[in-house]
Amino acid sequence: MNTVTDDARKQNVARLSVFSNLFLTVAKILTGISIGSVSIISEGIHSGMDLLASCIAYFSVKKSAEPPDADHAFGHGKYEDASGLIEALLIVVAAGIIIWEACHKLVSGGEMVSLDLLYAGMIVMGVSAVMNFVVSQRLMRVAKETESIALESDAWHLRTDVLTSAGVFAGLVLIQVTHLVFLDSVIAIVVALLILREAYSLIRRSFADLMDESLDEDEVILIKEIICRHANAFTNFHSLKTRRSGPNRFVEFHLMMPHATPLDAAHAVLKEIETDIVAKMPRTSVIVHLDPCDGRCGRPECSFVCKERKN
Repeated sequence: MNTVTDDARKQNVARLSVFSNLFLTVAKILTGISIGSVSIISEGIHSGMDLLASCIAYFSVKKSAEPPDADHAFGHGKYEDASGLIEALLIVVAAGIIIWEACHKLVSGGEMVSLDLLYAGMIVMGVSAVMNFVVSQRLMRVAKETESIALESDAWHLRTDVLTSAGVFAGLVLIQVTHLVFLDSVIAIVVALLILREAYSLIRRSFADLMDESLDEDEVILIKEIICRHANAFTNFHSLKTRRSGPNRFVEFHLMMPHATPLDAAHAVLKEIETDIVAKMPRTSVIVHLDPCDGRCGRPECSFVCKERKN
């Protein structure tokens, strides 16, 4: 893995997301105002939130790429986690604005939708769905390959925008056929509810990383299996702790070695375990505490030795 190359790829794709969202925000809002469609304007607001989120994602991936310093000994990965939470809160604000405007138009009647210009709205929504699909696919691919929660959050933003744009497109077709213009506000409310569901998911994940929640169960099991491959060299391991900081993982555990094991031999075992973990899980920092064991301690955790391998 080339970390420098990964950081450059993250920044490039984040920059692409900024420019595409800027174009779509302007196009949707101008089209929505000219037609008088609250659903298109709501999509413009959604894209505006996506634009702000893309800017935050770009800043966070650029900042998280900075190496550790005196004030941030564990690196700057938390910038990506914080950006994910901010993006989610922005989505909540956008959804609230959309629902307020749609309900106001339902109650008061508001400005009538121009049926003659609906085709322009359909074109904008179609272009938006295609553009966001292409950009979100690229964002998600780079996010998975570099394990960037900021880019993944941005990709989910755009994937939701693909669905909502397609929904508004279908709604505009329905309005054109039925001339039931109140459907415009109903569609806008449905869009907002979909946005809120996305926000809830992002808040949960970002908050989990900010609170140093353990890695996923599958990742923890993999770490245990890797440690157990070296079971012939140690007596026991225990107190495994894991957490994530942006694209980076941190793993810490205690390794009990036979009492007479030379220090250089014990260190060699630690390096082998660390190398194997990093090979399977890049961007992982491994900290191991050595404990001497003479086989007579009777500690409860000693019954935990390599259950995965024995099973």
